[in-house]
Amino acid sequence: QVRLVESGGGLVQAGGSLRLSCAPAGPTSEIYRMAWFRQAPGKEREFVAAISWSGGSTYYADSVKGRFTISRDNGKNTVYLQMNSLKFEDTAVYFCAGHLQIGVRYKADEYDSWGQGTQVTVSS
Repeated sequence: QVRLVESGGGLVQAGGSLRLSCAPAGPTSEIYRMAWFRQAPGKEREFVAAISWSGGSTYYADSVKGRFTISRDNGKNTVYLQMNSLKFEDTAVYFCAGHLQIGVRYKADEYDSWGQGTQVTVSS
């Protein structure tokens, strides 16, 4: 397990863009499969996007496909979520997560490393 730190959240108007970043809180030599989840008030935490170790494979929830892009820079040990054409319903706390198992994971309980979350608020 490793503690992750997210940044880049904020308030944006509908149609705008934000870029979230996620990096380990301390040094680590392990390369994790990474993902972004989000949780709106009163709702369960839901999968947003995931990326493989190399960055060559990416996976998206249908609700964000075509608008969000997940990427990583292993040299900087950082994962990004570029969010474009933001909608009111994208408002949530966004969490970065990681795991070391083989294969993509879509469920939050399959990840063992988490950040504290960053708030994204989209005004209509």
